[in-house]
Order: sequence, then structure tokens, then C-alpha cells
Amino acid sequence: MPVVRPPLDRLGADPGRRRLLGALLGAPLLASGGLAGCSDGAATSTQDGPVELSVFWWGGTKRAELTEKALRLYSDRNPRVTFRVTWQGADGYYDRLATQAGGGNVPDLIQIDDAMLTEYTQRQVILDLTDHNLDLRGLPEGLIRYGTVEGRTMAVAAGQTHGVVVFNRDLLRDLQMPEPRAGMSWPDYISWATQVTEASDGQVAGTMDGSGDYRALWLWLRSQGGEFYRGNQLGFGADELIAWFELWQRARRGRATPSAALVEQADSGEPARQLVVNGVTAASFAWSHQLPELQRLTDSELGIVGFPGPPGAQWARASMYWAAFRGTRHPDAVADVINFLTTNGEVGTVLGHERGLNPSAAVRRYAEGSIIDSAQRRAAAFGASIADQLGPAPAPPPKGHAKVRTLLVTAAERIRVKRDGTREATARFLSQAIAALAV
Repeated sequence: MPVVRPPLDRLGADPGRRRLLGALLGAPLLASGGLAGCSDGAATSTQDGPVELSVFWWGGTKRAELTEKALRLYSDRNPRVTFRVTWQGADGYYDRLATQAGGGNVPDLIQIDDAMLTEYTQRQVILDLTDHNLDLRGLPEGLIRYGTVEGRTMAVAAGQTHGVVVFNRDLLRDLQMPEPRAGMSWPDYISWATQVTEASDGQVAGTMDGSGDYRALWLWLRSQGGEFYRGNQLGFGADELIAWFELWQRARRGRATPSAALVEQADSGEPARQLVVNGVTAASFAWSHQLPELQRLTDSELGIVGFPGPPGAQWARASMYWAAFRGTRHPDAVADVINFLTTNGEVGTVLGHERGLNPSAAVRRYAEGSIIDSAQRRAAAFGASIADQLGPAPAPPPKGHAKVRTLLVTAAERIRVKRDGTREATARFLSQAIAALAV
């Protein structure tokens, strides 16, 4: 269920510390003699009267605690601006947003991901932020591009992430098996997983079945010079998808993966259902920013390494974005809050890497010494290790991407349970995916 909070000025912000607003919201003040390129405070406003902004995101209680603290800092600096926050788990989040959009009452500031960025842009749900004084100077060029639709800045990354293999370090030590290594080929990765299954006498499978994982397919395609999308169309055809499905067919025959029933539990991507934390596999696929949450779900030490294939297949990818509702009454105020959440050094120390690496490289450096969570530090170290090896960012996925992701999972599941062969499943997927992208 969504959790609704009262305005944050009632949750502990000290009115005595607040100063009056004096200039237009949307023009951030830069720190002097401190953190270069990071907003020291927020902009100010000539508006009369208070401004209350509604904010909505998905996540757990830890994310809520940190986000509310960051918003409270903004109100400390901008006494007329308060926040009404609502948050919930990922399940049902977009259903709720769709209901709100239908009624024209979307919150002023929302968290979205790349599955919905283009669609929400084309449906005119979110605000074009191009001309609203965003401070993007500290963001990597690829991360800026990944928030751009048709040449317009529609959202700003709330964090940066990468696709990773999360593995159970303690289990591999007990089995006397090596950890998966960076840059190994996909066949080598599956061979490693097969050996892990054998070393455990079949008690644990080496890896999750990634045949329905769009991240894995996307990076596999890019490792071969391909792409998941070309404009508003699929960037691959039947031959590539058949080869992908057959790769995982061989993995299943070699017992590198667990049973189909167990794999289906993890297909949702929910961290609590990841097989590496449930003790079913030695490794799973995840986002690097999910490592702290995954680590909290198990007593075993978890490690991460990049997906198989060259690091250049990865790019500066937004874990999620901050976007503004197109109908907000306070567009400049919302843009200024986005600046504050993504470029302020003090906020960076509060949020840490809970949503992924801070989008601003300057804030990352500023906050580095304040990150005490060991899993966050491991995720940050991984991001730093491949920062100079990333490839160019593609455009954000087109409208229909969420449906395409679901269709891929369905196709993979039908192959696993032997309802379809690889060619039949591929033909059905391509037909349905092309239709989904044409809507």
C-alpha cells in the first residue's frame, strides 16, 4: 500500500533556521570555495505565499527515510517550500501513476525509470525540462543523453547503475570455486556456472536463467555490435534471438540453471525473489545499485562483477529518474528541487548510493568518505572501475518497452517448460513486440 506522509515541515524541519526566499526558483546558487559544480542551496522565489510540492516514488523504508531527510534540507533553505510525500513498493507503482494521470492529478515530482520515460513523454504526462535552468554540468554526457527524448531533456537521472552479476562469495569459497571474472565471454560464464552446479553436487545451480532478462540480452547484443532498439523498432531479428535462446538451452542441459519453476519466481526482478539471496543459485543478474538491498536479505557476503562480455557494452545508465508532472503549478520550483537532489554535496552524503551512484561526479567525490555501508561502497567501487570503459549511451527505450520486456519473459518461460521451441517462441515474440512498438 502507498505510504502517505504529511507535509515535511511537520516532520522536524526547524522553522527558525529557514531564510526568506528572494530570487526566482530555478536558478541554483553554486558553492563558493566548497564543492565546485554542486548546488550549495536552492534557488529562491518571488512568489507570495507557500508552495507545497507533492512527491511520489517507489522503494523501501530506507529510501523513504533518506529521501525525506534530503527534502527536509531543501525546506530548511527554502522556507516557503514544503513537501507532501507518498511512496510504495515497485509493484503497482505505475498502475497508481496511470490512475493519477487519467485524473490529471499526478504528483509534482515523480520517480520513473527508462521503461516509461519515452511513453510518458509522448503521452504528455511529464514536463519538458529543457528550458527550466537544470544544472547538468557535473553529469556524464551519456547520462544526460539517457534522459533526453527527441532532443529534449525530459528527466534527470536520480542515480547511475550498471548490469551486474551478483554472486555468493561465501558459497564459492566453501565450494572452492573461483569467482566469475570481469570480461569473461557468455559461453565461459555458462561453463563456470555448470562447474559450480557440479561442485555442489547439484544442491545449488551456478546461475539464474537469463534467457528472459532484457538487460542480459541487451548487453549480449551490444557486445556483438548490435542494439536492442533502433529508433522505435527492435534492433535485432530472428537469428539473434534464436541464438540467445539456444545459448540458454545449452545452459539448462548442462544444469547450469535451476528448474523452470524456480526461475519464474525471480523473473519479476524483485530483490527478495532473487535466487542468489534465496540460496538457490550461486549467482543472479541485477543492477549494481541493488547490491545493498540484496545484501540485507542474506547473511552471506555478496560480490558483484560486470555482465559477461566487454565492459564497453555497458553505458552510463540511469537507475531511475526524477521527472516533473506537465501540469504542475510550480515548474521552476520542481526543477530547482531536482537540481538540489542531484547536485548538492550535503544531499549526496544523505542519500549515498541508495538509488545508485550519484549522477554528479563531483558529488560522488564529495560524499565518498561519508558512505559507511559496505555494500554501497562495493557498488561504488565497481562503478568507478568501469567508468572509463563505458560505451556510448543509446537513446532511452521507445514507447512500448515495458510490454516488450514482458513478452521476452513470456517467450523464455514457454521455452523453459517446453511449450514452445526456440523458433516458435521467437516468431511469436517478434510479431507481438513489433505490434507493441507500433501502438
